[in-house]
Amino acid sequence: MLLDVRKIINAPGERIDFQFELDLSDVDFGGRRPIQSPVVVTGDVRNVAGMLLLTFEASTVLKSVCDRCLKPFDQPKTVRYETMLAEELEEDSDDILLLEDGAVDLGDLARTVFILEMDTKTLCSEDCKGICPGCGVDLNQGTCTCKKEVDPRLAVLAKLLDKDHGE
Repeated sequence: MLLDVRKIINAPGERIDFQFELDLSDVDFGGRRPIQSPVVVTGDVRNVAGMLLLTFEASTVLKSVCDRCLKPFDQPKTVRYETMLAEELEEDSDDILLLEDGAVDLGDLARTVFILEMDTKTLCSEDCKGICPGCGVDLNQGTCTCKKEVDPRLAVLAKLLDKDHGE
């Protein structure tokens, strides 16, 4: 979505509001496609004392899978972004986005920002205990029935403990 901002470039105090939806259902993250719902982008461009300030928020609900217990869950995701816009740059700056013919491609920008802000690890809750690597039981719902393996270097001590408990 191209947004033409030429009408507010020389008009301090003016603003342009925008809202649109992005379809990111084709984006693959580690073999999964968690962005099944449209990403709703809302924001504005304001002329603040002769400088153009672009702000937006991109939100959706992700179809995630917990990296610890492997359960699917819905995860709300909101990304906020803010940058200055300019027609030309006097020096190279990462904080200023260059306009092309008085317009900014909001669709491409929002897509890039949202993808870069995706989490590398997803958890259904911060205290998720995961699954037992031995028996596969979900440790959030039950206890593991696996017999703990004894370090071979400590096997002699384990036998002593077993004798003490057996008597």
